[in-house]
Amino acid sequence: MSFGLTFDKLLVLGIIAVFLLGPERLPYYASQLARLVRNLRDMANGAKDRMREEMGPDFDDIDWKKLDPRQYDPRRIIREALIDDEPAPTVKPPIESAYAQRQRRLAEGKAAPFDAEAT
Repeated sequence: MSFGLTFDKLLVLGIIAVFLLGPERLPYYASQLARLVRNLRDMANGAKDRMREEMGPDFDDIDWKKLDPRQYDPRRIIREALIDDEPAPTVKPPIESAYAQRQRRLAEGKAAPFDAEAT
């Protein structure tokens, strides 16, 4: 994965690091950065190995580029959904809440339900 860092940008970052940290502390922080990168790479490889173990032989058959979220274009997805020739699924009307039933009955002029045994 590239973060758009070219050699020129890395050189400028290195020069800024020398001025901010000083030449005596720079080797220590460089080794800490290398250790951090190594640990992150080991964690990523460990997660990949664990996925391979849990998924079994299907892991190698998956096209991971197809699952990349950067490839999804919302405009294309909506366009494909609108052009779809399949009939739209029928939607059941939502269940009316007790409050909505009471309001509807009052609007129709019917008496609100009353429970004489309620306290």
